[in-house]
Parts: sequence; C-alpha cells; structure tokens
Amino acid sequence: MPRFHLAFPVKDLETTRSFYVDLLECKTGRESKSWIDFDLYGHQIVAHLSPNDCHTLETNIVDHDNVPSRHFGVILGWEHWEQLHKKLKKLKFKFLIEPKIRFKSKVGEQGTFFISDPSNNALEFKSFKNDTQVFKKV
Repeated sequence: MPRFHLAFPVKDLETTRSFYVDLLECKTGRESKSWIDFDLYGHQIVAHLSPNDCHTLETNIVDHDNVPSRHFGVILGWEHWEQLHKKLKKLKFKFLIEPKIRFKSKVGEQGTFFISDPSNNALEFKSFKNDTQVFKKV
C-alpha cells in the first residue's frame, strides 16, 4: 500500500517530539532546527516549526460528536486500536472525543477516538470491524 506524506505546523519541536515519540511511539527520521520527520505507522509526517499557523480547531457534527474539521490519522487493526486507546486511558490522556463505536451494526461500523497534539493538531485513530467497508457507501 502506498504511504502518505503530511506536513503540519507546530508551536515547539521538543514538545512535539515528546508527544509523537514517547506517547505514540513514532520513530524519527531526518530533522533540522525547523522540522522533524516522524514515522506514523509507516507514513511520513513532518512537523514544521510554525507557531503562527497553530490555531484552535473548528468542528463539524458527525454522529453527535464535534469532530475537528481539520484532522489526520490512521486506520489501525482492531486489536491495535484497542491497545492504543487503553494505553491513553491508563495514562489519563485527555481525549478530544472519547473512544467509541460509531455506526454500530451498520455499514462502516468503526471504533474511533480523537486526540490533540501540543500544537492543537487533531489526530483520529480508527479501526473498522470489517476492513472491506472502509470506502463502502451506505
């Protein structure tokens, strides 16, 4: 499967490094004084030092939740998704949207939760009960 590349603004590189490496267990790649590459489950994300571009998030309603309109994330296997949300709960990490099952017993049933990095970048972690339904229309 092809990998994606995403660049995003951050307020501070060291708090960003701590979040992505210590909490999410990302490996780092190349870096400079103004950016760091991270390996997010095989995808290249790049944190660029740009504090003025870090803003409060706008939201849209999805299944009764205020979902950040600007977010990124990954689709994990079900067990991996459960392990990650249990790890975050154990650490008492603050969720933007608590782990839940969305579209229960419907096409596209999925586990999802949202967190925010130290620069207000929203990340969604999800998992589908049936991975063949990722793009299936209702």
